[in-house]
Amino acid sequence: MSGIFVKLYVDAVRSGMIADMGAEKLQTLLVLASYMDAHGRCYPTQWAIAEALGVARETANRRVAALLRYRWRGSPIVTAERRRDPTVQTWANTVYTILPESHMRIFDTS
Repeated sequence: MSGIFVKLYVDAVRSGMIADMGAEKLQTLLVLASYMDAHGRCYPTQWAIAEALGVARETANRRVAALLRYRWRGSPIVTAERRRDPTVQTWANTVYTILPESHMRIFDTS
């Protein structure tokens, strides 16, 4: 078992964000958050997300897309940036960033 924790601040619940976003988007956010670094960036593959969600890759892609479209009080809680591999000019990976508006942190002792 890993000694790393993802924090979900109670304000996520008390502000109404969790109720607003719904179970599927919350589950997807939690899966992405399990991969994030101290800056909120994460690099899971589509297959890793699907496996962690217990769904097909196509379903995982739809859930991630819905989470990326989601706005809390007008602001995104997760962004994505597709990066190209310059040597072969194909998409190399997607970098997701979990933003402070998500009320989630990792490696944060404050």
